[in-house]
Amino acid sequence: MRKKYITVFFCLVAANLLQAQEQKDTMINAANSLNEVVVYVNKFAEKYKRVSQTVDVLQTKVQLVNQPNTADALINSGKIYVQKSQQGGGSPIIRGFEASRVLLMVDGVRLNNAIYRAGHLQNIISVDNMVLEKVEVAYGPSSTLYGSDALGGVVNMYTINPILSNNGKTQTTGNVTLRYANAIHENRGNFQLNIGGKKWAAITALTYGSFGEVIQGKNRMDAYPDFGKKDFIVQRSGNTDLVLTNPDPNSQSPTGYHQTDFLQKVLFKPNEKIEHLLNIQLSSTNDIPRYDRLTEKDANGKPVYAEWYYGPQNRSMAAYHFTAQQQQGFFQDIKVVANVQQVEESRISRKLQNNNKDFRWEKVNIFGINADAKHTSGNNDFHIGWESYINFVRSTAERLNIATNINSRITTRYADGPTSMSSNALYAQHVYKINNHWTLNEGIRFNLVKMDARFVDTVLTKFPFTKATQNNFAVTGNWGIVYATPSNFKAALIISSGFRSPNVDDLSKVFDSRTGMVVVPNTTLKPEYTYNAEFNIQQSGDGFNYGCTLFYTLFKNALVLDKSTFNGQDSINYSGVKSAVYSMQNKAKANILGFSVNAAYHFTKTMFLEGVVTYTKGKFTDPLNGNIPLDHVPPLYGKVSFKQNAGKWHTELYTLFNGWKRLADYNPNGEDNLPYATIDGMPSWITLNARIGFQFNKKVSAQVLLENIFDKNYRYFASGMSASGRNIAITLRSSF
Repeated sequence: MRKKYITVFFCLVAANLLQAQEQKDTMINAANSLNEVVVYVNKFAEKYKRVSQTVDVLQTKVQLVNQPNTADALINSGKIYVQKSQQGGGSPIIRGFEASRVLLMVDGVRLNNAIYRAGHLQNIISVDNMVLEKVEVAYGPSSTLYGSDALGGVVNMYTINPILSNNGKTQTTGNVTLRYANAIHENRGNFQLNIGGKKWAAITALTYGSFGEVIQGKNRMDAYPDFGKKDFIVQRSGNTDLVLTNPDPNSQSPTGYHQTDFLQKVLFKPNEKIEHLLNIQLSSTNDIPRYDRLTEKDANGKPVYAEWYYGPQNRSMAAYHFTAQQQQGFFQDIKVVANVQQVEESRISRKLQNNNKDFRWEKVNIFGINADAKHTSGNNDFHIGWESYINFVRSTAERLNIATNINSRITTRYADGPTSMSSNALYAQHVYKINNHWTLNEGIRFNLVKMDARFVDTVLTKFPFTKATQNNFAVTGNWGIVYATPSNFKAALIISSGFRSPNVDDLSKVFDSRTGMVVVPNTTLKPEYTYNAEFNIQQSGDGFNYGCTLFYTLFKNALVLDKSTFNGQDSINYSGVKSAVYSMQNKAKANILGFSVNAAYHFTKTMFLEGVVTYTKGKFTDPLNGNIPLDHVPPLYGKVSFKQNAGKWHTELYTLFNGWKRLADYNPNGEDNLPYATIDGMPSWITLNARIGFQFNKKVSAQVLLENIFDKNYRYFASGMSASGRNIAITLRSSF
């Protein structure tokens, strides 16, 4: 029966591809003119042909909205690599940089906070993809405008804005979206309501999603017939943990969770030049199982953990945006964003046949403001800015004996006393439009980052110190030259630097990275720096367009997890297990190089073929280990897509693919998660997928997505779970 449905689906796809050839004039040419593309990577609107940095703009709704979460939306672009430790998460990787070395932004507000870790982050799902208007990805060091953490790049997410009335009368519009997917047992709904007047407008959005166990693909490589299978589940019966046979080894249990997201924006626009916007965002999950940890076994083949999950992940944000355009003073354009955020997360774990359940809670309060102003004089744009953020971190922990209900003390994840981290910066950017062909970009930033972490209770940890402080000053900059022609050809060269100051997670964390390995604080850490050179070209035309980027990054003072000692010992007893001691350390240097190539060929104005492929290679050098692979560096990856848009029908056939990550290319001590790969590393893979959409009328549309058609079993590099197998996702949307 399933094969019959797949056959019917492909017949529909083929029919619409043929229909597209007959309707040549129903779609605007998919190749955008470089003169028309506008990006906001410089914070103010700028034509893409004037920007030296490589920027991708993701704004196709079928890619952004019709996915389980924002991490999956990035995955399906084929341009961003994403690591996953559980279903409820996703950690973007850009040019070999991940987690706290990639800056996440939403509506001009930094999401990165003082406890963003260097390993793998799952926080991006707290931005609801169903309210995304577009995503801009800036590649390479971007610290001049964005400060600390923007080493590999910046993921700028922009959510929908209120819409004013176009006739002076109050107008009410909205839409409802429902989505179902069988391989991840997804049931998701989104409601949006916009009320627009002449000067006032408000938009409200609410999303609820329920996700069950992820069913992985059944078709495995002959060399690894059992790779990814979950052959057991753990259940509690009375005071005993029972290890039972998993009735379906392809069911990755437990991976299910729930999430609720809320967005409220209120716009006041007294005239065409002034805007005031209030932006409120709330995101909350229930407990999210840490699937990778729940698959671990000890030397006897028994599960290590009976329970391991993240507690509710909560993010709240309130921001005020002020925008002024075409002003009469020295600065014609002004932007101010003042924001307050609160982030709550926790980790709960319990070993098998152990009644001690450990709870560790973190709460971060963030206050931030950034102001940007632009002055235009002739062919020159001068942009100056000021940014200030302060984080207050509260870390608590306890152990509960679930049999006796008695609480006891355990070590907190971070410093247990008052802990704060502040960042202040001044920066300037200059764009000189020499003529219609040449543009010069240059900028500089002065950064001051302070941190103060206090350790109040040192009885359990026996730290030889009671505080860890940092005062780091850094100067970063960029210089770029762009050549563009009226025939939509662009070539650019950019030299830039970036920095990341150690945060609370780097300096004050104690945790077990994996069983038998414990990470301890290193109070002597210094900032990381990157120095980058990049050359990119882009040609856009009616029938064929292409682009290519080559880059090289020198990574100095790189923080790398390596063997260490604690109180003179290379191993300690942690959570009842003798564990080797590791710590974050500033290694001598790292070298990263790579390229990205994209191309599109237009058969007709309604049908085209496009593809993108990215390759990165990185190594770091230190006196003890010599040259070894840098962690977080993905294998070759990309996407090839065959699309058509014919009137009411929209069809796409596409492949996502990954090359091999061989054993020799793994970092032995970092975050590459070798235990979750095969004995030879992470195998290459390719999936075939199909999408068909139909617009019934102006108000009702539907989409059917068939992913991983051949039910391939595969796993993204460094991930602790396999991707879903054959998946049928149905999305229905109705507007009013």
